[in-house]
Formats: sequence, C-alpha cells, structure tokens
Amino acid sequence: MAALGWLTPRRRSATARSVLAGEASAEAARKTAQALDGTDEIDGAAGTDAAEEAEPAEPEFPVAGDDLAAAFFDLDNTVMQGAAIFHFGRGLYKREFFHRRELARFAWQQAWFRLAGVEDPDHMQDARDSALSIVKGHKVSELMSIGEEIYDEYMAERIWPGTRALAQAHLDAGQKVWLVTAAPVETATIIARRLGLTGALGTVAESVDGIYTGRLVGEPLHGPAKAEAVRALAAAEGLDLERCAAYSDSHNDIPMLSLVGHPYAINPDTKLRKHARAHDWRLRDYRTGRKAVKVGVPAAAGVGAIAGGAAAAIALHRRRK
Repeated sequence: MAALGWLTPRRRSATARSVLAGEASAEAARKTAQALDGTDEIDGAAGTDAAEEAEPAEPEFPVAGDDLAAAFFDLDNTVMQGAAIFHFGRGLYKREFFHRRELARFAWQQAWFRLAGVEDPDHMQDARDSALSIVKGHKVSELMSIGEEIYDEYMAERIWPGTRALAQAHLDAGQKVWLVTAAPVETATIIARRLGLTGALGTVAESVDGIYTGRLVGEPLHGPAKAEAVRALAAAEGLDLERCAAYSDSHNDIPMLSLVGHPYAINPDTKLRKHARAHDWRLRDYRTGRKAVKVGVPAAAGVGAIAGGAAAAIALHRRRK
C-alpha cells in the first residue's frame, strides 16, 4: 500500500523517519519469516495465457541457484487489484469495528483508486489515519486472526495471476520473494503467506505488550522508506542488489526499483511507464490482457506467504529513541 506525496519521478533523499520505517520493517519481516518458514500450505496454482509464454529467447532469468538474488514485489495494483487497506477496512466494517460513515469513505477511496489506477496521497493518508484510530487498543493477535478471514473474503480473488506467476518463477529458481508495501505489515504478511512467498516488508504500527498504540514506527513504508527497507533487508540477508529484481506499478516506487539490477514496471502508471521506457526497464501490463514490450521473466504457476510482525519491530523503535 502506498502513498504519501512523492508524485514526481525524481528521487528524494530518505529522512530519518523513512530510514527508521525501513529498518523496522526489515527487522519485522525477517523475524516473521524465520518463525513461520515452511509452516503453511500454498494456495492453488495460477494459470498463464499462451501469449505470455511466447517469449523471444533471452538469457535465463531468474538465474536458478543464485542465492545472492531475491525479488521484491509492490502489492497494490502490482500483485493485487486495488488497495489492500481498503479491502481490510471493508472486513473490519463487517465486524462492526467502525460505522457507515467511515465505510463510505473507504468505498470512495477504493473506487477512485480503481478508476484512476494511481495512488492519491490524500486518500491513502486518510485511510491510514482511519485504520490507526480503528485498531488502537486492539490486540495484534486479534487483528491477525481477522486478517486471515478478510483475505479469503475480499483479497484472494483479486490477485493478478500474471504477477503471481512472476513471483513463482523466482521461488522456483530458489530465490526468496518479498512483498514491499505501505500496507500494514500484518496484512502484508498474511497475503505473502497465503501466496507462498518468503515474507513481507510493510508499515509497522507500534504495539506495546501486544496492543496497538495508534502510532507508527517511523512513517508509512512508501517512496524512499521502501527503498530503505529493501536496502536494510538486503544487508541483513547478504544479498547483492545488482542481482535482485523489483516489481511495481507506481512511479512512487522508482527509488526502490532503482536499487536493483532488474527493475520491472508492472501495470505501470503513466509516469512510471515513461520512466521505464527512458531507462530501458522491462514492462508487463495485465490490466487489458495485452503484453507490454521488453518482457523478460518467464511465466510460471502457483504461489503463497506469512503473518504477523508489528510487535517484532518495537524493540528496534525503543533502541533508537
């Protein structure tokens, strides 16, 4: 999930808060992945169409057995149609966490996101503020359990089969695959686990003794903060970023895409498409069924992921105070 207000493709330097957000997200993601590695089943395989399989011959990618490489996938409109936080809001409303007025706001924001196909900073910031106020005082374990149900109700059918196949290609090559999103890390890791991925980097909401405080650790994982999270995770995992791949639909993620040696624009917005073409990045568009130019990753099938994580980063937050 994404969006604060970096609406131009030029790169902005990371702030102390974005560095904190990135490091907290990386720490939470690694702890969650280590705790839950190999404990969950993978959702059913995803199909691919014949047009996508008729790729011109290119060097093998991802490279099988390259343990210094990994793949990083944005979530909203890259892996999943729409914004995860809005679907999560619908599920919380169904469970009477808030009232009709807040639901109407969520519905409007989701409709705008789907029609425009881009992230609006005001809408996304408002959604995050609403979500934080709604979960304040609730147990992390409670929201994790509800999140599993909400995934089945609203999110599972919105996964792009083509992007899922790209992730599976990296998994089949023996590489780790991470979601990187401004969505809450708990929501992101549920989606990652259900897709069979390694884990997720997401926005870390502060919790004390397993209870949400209504505050964030650092700032939402967006723009430069995403790049900081990927950089921190790569350092901790011993990855070579030049051998890694990243996938996103949004120009807001240019800082993250620029970090890796294999950047991909998936369902790109206008600014990212222009930037990708100017820098000879590969593109793929699943929204209309047509295949974009310079596609390089072979299609595959399958995929799934992990859960939890906000509390794992609170120790890091306290150490940095």
